[in-house]
Amino acid sequence: MGQQRAITIQGDEISKATTTATAPVAKKKKKAKAKVAHGRIYIQSTYNNTLITVTDLSGNVIGWGSAGRTGFKGSKKSTPYAAQKTMEETLMRLKDVGLSEVDVFVKGIGTGRESAVRALQGSGLNILTIKDQTPIPHGGVRAKKPRRV
Repeated sequence: MGQQRAITIQGDEISKATTTATAPVAKKKKKAKAKVAHGRIYIQSTYNNTLITVTDLSGNVIGWGSAGRTGFKGSKKSTPYAAQKTMEETLMRLKDVGLSEVDVFVKGIGTGRESAVRALQGSGLNILTIKDQTPIPHGGVRAKKPRRV
């Protein structure tokens, strides 16, 4: 059926193979955090949680936070207080980025949306725009077919 081939390696080739395998691995340098002066903050407020994402103008995520990450558990995550503390902690983590002007996009119908925006206003950042991106249903689902008796 199949032929078996024997592979012979010369002595020099073996020594080269072993030296390249044991060569020290160069360590990668950490990337320096880019300074971003103008960014976007997305606030998604649901019935169960408040999620905050901070991006630059091209959409690359700089930082994020949620009520669960801040330390709230269970039904406490959906409270306005949790949303306020989440916004404060998220902005505290982004001090070294140099963010000064932001556009705010709010989505959702949870209780934390207003308090998250108020905490953002109190943080000292210059807010250029606040837009509501909550999806609104239109047309709805297809109606059920009429019952035949």
